[in-house]
Amino acid sequence: MTLYAQLADRLREHIQLGVFHAGDKLPSVRQLANEHGVSISTVQEAYRQLEMEQLVEARPKSGYFVPQKNPLATMPRVSRPPQRPLDVSLWEDVLSMLLNQGNDAFCQFQHAMPDMEASTLKPLLKTLYELNKNRPFDGMVYGDVQGDYSLREQLTRLAAASGCQVHPNEIVITSGCQEALSVCLRTVAQAGDIIAVESPGFYGAMQAIKAANLKALEIPTDPANGMSIEALKLAIDQWPIKAILVTPTVNNPLGYVMPDAKKKALYQLAREYDIAIIEDDIYGDIAFEYPRPKSIKSYDEDGRVLLCSSFSKTLAPGFRVGWIAPGKYRSKVTHIKYVTSSMCPTLPQLAIASFIRQGGYDKHLRNMRQKYRKARDTMLKGIKQYFPQGTLVSYPEGGFVLWVELPSQYDAVKLAEQAKTKGVIVAPGQLFSATGKYRNCLRLNYNDKDNDTRMRGLKILGEIMRAM
Repeated sequence: MTLYAQLADRLREHIQLGVFHAGDKLPSVRQLANEHGVSISTVQEAYRQLEMEQLVEARPKSGYFVPQKNPLATMPRVSRPPQRPLDVSLWEDVLSMLLNQGNDAFCQFQHAMPDMEASTLKPLLKTLYELNKNRPFDGMVYGDVQGDYSLREQLTRLAAASGCQVHPNEIVITSGCQEALSVCLRTVAQAGDIIAVESPGFYGAMQAIKAANLKALEIPTDPANGMSIEALKLAIDQWPIKAILVTPTVNNPLGYVMPDAKKKALYQLAREYDIAIIEDDIYGDIAFEYPRPKSIKSYDEDGRVLLCSSFSKTLAPGFRVGWIAPGKYRSKVTHIKYVTSSMCPTLPQLAIASFIRQGGYDKHLRNMRQKYRKARDTMLKGIKQYFPQGTLVSYPEGGFVLWVELPSQYDAVKLAEQAKTKGVIVAPGQLFSATGKYRNCLRLNYNDKDNDTRMRGLKILGEIMRAM
């Protein structure tokens, strides 16, 4: 056993035996190096191993700590969706939420919006300004249908961090992840085909299924580790499922990270039945775990996984820069992308490529992981304080949204209507189902505004529920 593995074992044992408790600061790198007679790099590698196991967390300029556990200690129940393929509905409800910008609202929990005021974004904005000033013609002509090559080169770096080995020519740039999902669905399925999805699942993916005239088969999903492989296998045996659409790494809306063994099992099941996997990895880079979790695509041996992502959640949605690593479907994906929107604007691609290349993206992600983790913990405490007894809540392992399951007597749609009149906007749970389930659930963004504003919003929600 290597020295760092021996040290990691000792620290792991101390944490599991309670020598160090949740929230405790662990010995410094230099202190452990002196105590055990090893190098600083050995201690750093031991801590890195424990970080991957989520037994410790690094806090910039502060050291290493034992992470806090979910203060509510109660997760939402495993979902029990309808056991048959269904047409997706509720477009009018989704549209209403999308059009509702909440100009009069002081607290907007409804949208999954990143922090766009972070100082770490300033170099990116400066680069974009200089490109507009000095190279405006690059933003006026047709670009490569697959996207700017310099960006695709940088994306291979990001893909490698999730365990994937892809070439720039194997990547197609899209107008955000929403277009990526839509293109992939139309690539692997035809009207009337069945797509297996998580339940609850992202409403944008549901509406992409609807737009392609496909049917959704919701699969029971554990809020801690994702889609049930056993239920999925039973569904595949019963129905001619054409593709599996999943967000396994920092799921939206539940926030879980599917364990590696389960990701591999999902891929092997798809391979056994010759089914495509559309993997939505839009939140993967802002997982709290570091290094970031592996993707299902990292296990792909025959090109059946279409990996989709974008910078809408890590940088800003207005850039509209997404991408697909489509494996063996590259030719068809490129064709459908071309006939859909031809090409994507070039200048945002150039700016983002430069931002990644110069290290700005990694620095920004480190800053956001720390910010979002703190915001999550504060939100969980606020929910415990203001929401009714019996409330269940997910424990996101990244990103900035969580899922709340209220006691069954509460109607989240009515709650949303009343909350809007008091300046608080939420996303009711029925939007995250093909058929309007989860009327007693909410998805909340814990990044909007400052902590005091969010706590005020939670307090108002709690007051409305008491009155209900």
